[in-house]
Amino acid sequence: MNRKTLVLPAIAVLVTPVLAACGGPDSAENAGKPIVVGTTDSFVATKTAPAPFDPAHAYDVGAWNVLRQTHQTLMRVPRGGGEPVTEAAESCGFTDTKNTSYRCKLRSGLTFSDGQALNAADVKFSVERSLKIQDKNGPVSLLTNIDLVEAKGENEVVFHLKTPDATFPYKLATPAAAIVDDKTYARDKVRAGFEVSGSGPYTVRIDHSGDTFTKAVFTKNPRYQGGVKLNNEKVEIRSYKDSESMEKALKSGEIDMMSRTITPQQIKDLADKQDGDIKLVELPGLEIRYLGFNTEDPAVKNKAVRQAMATVLDRTALARSVYGETAEPLYSIIPTTIAGHKNSFFNKYPAGDVKKAAETLRAARVNGPVKLTLTYTTDHYGSATKKEFEVLQKQLNDSKLFAVDIKGVPWSTFSEDQKANKYAVYGMGWFPDFTDADNYVAPFLDKANFLNSPYANDEIRSTLIPQSRREQDRGAATQAFEQIQDIVARDVPLLPLWQGKQYIAARSDITGTEWAVNFAADLQLWELGRGVA
Repeated sequence: MNRKTLVLPAIAVLVTPVLAACGGPDSAENAGKPIVVGTTDSFVATKTAPAPFDPAHAYDVGAWNVLRQTHQTLMRVPRGGGEPVTEAAESCGFTDTKNTSYRCKLRSGLTFSDGQALNAADVKFSVERSLKIQDKNGPVSLLTNIDLVEAKGENEVVFHLKTPDATFPYKLATPAAAIVDDKTYARDKVRAGFEVSGSGPYTVRIDHSGDTFTKAVFTKNPRYQGGVKLNNEKVEIRSYKDSESMEKALKSGEIDMMSRTITPQQIKDLADKQDGDIKLVELPGLEIRYLGFNTEDPAVKNKAVRQAMATVLDRTALARSVYGETAEPLYSIIPTTIAGHKNSFFNKYPAGDVKKAAETLRAARVNGPVKLTLTYTTDHYGSATKKEFEVLQKQLNDSKLFAVDIKGVPWSTFSEDQKANKYAVYGMGWFPDFTDADNYVAPFLDKANFLNSPYANDEIRSTLIPQSRREQDRGAATQAFEQIQDIVARDVPLLPLWQGKQYIAARSDITGTEWAVNFAADLQLWELGRGVA
């Protein structure tokens, strides 16, 4: 294998889509009629977060699902996963044996949707802009290893990295590296409001009521030049307040497909009652859920408290009672289907062992019951989140070692307050930016981690993460990742809970559904069409 070729980590289990569909671009009969996709994702432009769709700010799966349709990146992940392929670039690769210099040649004739030429200077501007803005809620952590960006002429750009990073091509395939026009995006501040423009497969018109998103209308971009083939002319994303109203819209024909989030009960009902009009599609998924800790908060600063929580909780009972067949217990920050996974929490903490948890607290001279508040977001991960935290509360309180309250907060408030370390314990989810163990480690534990966590382990940050990134053969990085997982299990700055599958439901005449959502829950709207399933 050429050292300049990135090797995708082996995924042990991939779920085969249960629905295969055939079809192509919209027929003349349906010309101009958009395919409508429902979501419970909500987007609000607030004073503290005024730019929900600016690539320098957006760092959640819902916002990225808008940006992936409208903005190009140099690389992209192909429909079935695997190593990145070129998108705005014609070719890309490392030019040294240390993986610190990465060169890309752009496709010729690239333009933004307004006709302005797109060249290497725009790529340089876009990356440097994110690094300059340093949005605390944004994806800048994916780019901070960049030391220098050079634009060489019109069509060539070179990235010089501070340290070796074999995963860098994957980072260039994320909206963190989306290419923007300096005529519409300021160099030193985010683009406030809902305006979005790029060079991607679609242009978009976003409708909103005041400061709240209602729908996005995507129209085929006639100027687009890239590797994606569009099977439709127009697609809409509509936001619904909850999964129940979204399902009603699907059954009435108001929408053609529903994606995030479908409740476990809806999945069961749809699977049991498929009647030909609506089909449930199971897709590969790498979502995880976990509890995060502000390790400087007095309530959980003593790691014995966090260790006792890890011992008391029964993940199997949690997953089964709340999510049924759609989730599995998780015993590491790296999911089971990613190379490098190790069941570190399973090995260290016996599930539901109250006696062992009591011994841990007693040895650390922690008097119980320990008073805690677990905070969760009410409108970001689906309506089952509330039930999940009720189960967590009951498990902890039944042990008599904890006195736990739970509190639900809207995402617009939750995301800001979490990063301000206002919560002692909080519930979060993670959809990977790319399929490598690095993306389940660095975002939480590196210096510029997106949680703004006060937890800092020098061995992880200074030795193990850099060591893992030097390995072009990603399988060779397993030992470093296993050490990281053992340290996390020992210190418990994060407490993994479960790993989920993902589903969509669509009307039977919608084709391409088996490719419409990839492993990371990214919508690939261009795959959808109308035809005969």
